Amino acid sequence: MTSTRTPGAKPARTGRTGRPRSGWLAITGLLLLSAIPVIGGALRLGEIGENGMLDYSPVPRIAHVVGMSVFCLVGAFQFSPALRMRRTWHRMAGRVLIPAGFIAALSGVWFGFSFSGPADEVAMAMIRLVCAVAMTGFLVLGVIAIRRRDFAAHGAWLTRAYAIAVTGGTQALVFLLWSIVTGEVVNAFGGPFLVAAGFAVNSVVAELIIVRRARASRARASRALVS
Repeated sequence: MTSTRTPGAKPARTGRTGRPRSGWLAITGLLLLSAIPVIGGALRLGEIGENGMLDYSPVPRIAHVVGMSVFCLVGAFQFSPALRMRRTWHRMAGRVLIPAGFIAALSGVWFGFSFSGPADEVAMAMIRLVCAVAMTGFLVLGVIAIRRRDFAAHGAWLTRAYAIAVTGGTQALVFLLWSIVTGEVVNAFGGPFLVAAGFAVNSVVAELIIVRRARASRARASRALVS
């Protein structure tokens, strides 16, 4: 999510011209993935006042939708090597993303602890609670890392937090795929497993991105030593 570049290091990924790649394909994919939970959250906000289950917590609900929307949409552009090389953009975006991420994660924790819905939805709520706690922890570790100027660790922790944030989109795709393959609508029993599968898929992808960045960083370091 953030750059692993150190002073004097070459750009992480460059195109044929030698300039950092725009990463437009990754950005487009992440924006489309983010659009699912963002639109869903906006529709849920429209139900406040009409759905009695939402009336008891309008402020956390609004905070969660706004915070998560900002974190997902702005965060997608942090996957652009070209934009990450622009220090002004990267720092300004970070000052927006970190607070938005904490608002989204902590409101998610609040929902988990205050859950009072149907008994068959408890398992799904607890899975989301665990992930909200994990996202909060990743954000804290990311802030600690950047204060220590450990850019690689900062990028890794924020990537993990972002992977959790956009899981809503992945879960929707997993549910859709399940319905297409089995021809059945997801029920209360299978829902928690598919929600967990969405988190697992995103976590694996995040770790692959982190490993790829680490390898690229080591390769650049080796070339610098040779030259």
